[in-house]
Amino acid sequence: MSDEIACQSCDLLSSVSGLQVGENAFCPRCGHFLTRRRADPYSLVLCYAIAAIVLLIMANSYSFLSFASTGMESVITLRETPWAVWNYGLPVVAVIIAAFIIIIPALILVLLLLLCIPLIEGRYRPWLVPVARGIFLIQNWSMVEVFIIGVIVSLVKIAAMATIELGISFWAYVGFAICFTLAITNLDRFQCWERIEALQTA
Repeated sequence: MSDEIACQSCDLLSSVSGLQVGENAFCPRCGHFLTRRRADPYSLVLCYAIAAIVLLIMANSYSFLSFASTGMESVITLRETPWAVWNYGLPVVAVIIAAFIIIIPALILVLLLLLCIPLIEGRYRPWLVPVARGIFLIQNWSMVEVFIIGVIVSLVKIAAMATIELGISFWAYVGFAICFTLAITNLDRFQCWERIEALQTA
């Protein structure tokens, strides 16, 4: 594998051959982040991914929000959110919500496990290349943090009209969003491909 990396912003090729552990590389033309050399990058990603999976299971197992107004109370869980939108006559929106906040993030986490475990063990597996491509391809389609921000904005707007109680699922999903984001951001693309090629040619 070449020691040169192409900037995703301006396509300039830059050499990262002299990069030491803990150092970052930025594009000399536009300043875009290129890569960071880490001593043990995959153990950290694996820990965040496992924590995110546990929190996602918890987020789908308990109540997400409860609303109380004029003597009436309604409780909703995270997994019921797409069905509620579907029942309002918006099936396309319901499918998009389910995909972006549950299905795609869960798929990415499973792929991270399939990627990081062999890389940590130092064993090449035939699925490493397609799995890595899948992660880098679909990671931008996950809208976990967007969903959390949207929920918070909505709660601020309806707080004056109803009594809102945040359930265990809400806090679990917030923790999941943090761990998921950390898992994705700590997976360095250049170092990942470099490791896969080294195992493939060993």
